[in-house]
Amino acid sequence: MKKIISSPQAPKAVGPYSQAVEANGVLYISGQLPIDPSTGAFVEGAAAEQTVQCLRNIGAILQEAGYGYSDVVKSTVLMADMNDFAAMNEAYARFYAEPFPARVAYQVGRLPMGALIEIETIAAK
Repeated sequence: MKKIISSPQAPKAVGPYSQAVEANGVLYISGQLPIDPSTGAFVEGAAAEQTVQCLRNIGAILQEAGYGYSDVVKSTVLMADMNDFAAMNEAYARFYAEPFPARVAYQVGRLPMGALIEIETIAAK
């Protein structure tokens, strides 16, 4: 059985999808953009600041579902420019401790709304 998760502390979905879906003890969090939920706009700054906001949004969804960053098993980081990898990686490291989740990072042609970073996450209990 699946359960739809929605946190008021994270940005509303900008399309026909849910913030997250939980099924059989696994939480699938949709790609999070660097949107500040209090303003509905992107945070100011470059890749590092955008990474932090994406991960804050993920944290709000994790918390709403009763999970934490330590429950994350896999993240996918989508970047507009692979030259931002070091800045993204440094910001990302502030949210996770060992043992780290699995992760992949890709440069993509374009992200929604002109974002520099988008992160999707899978967590498990």
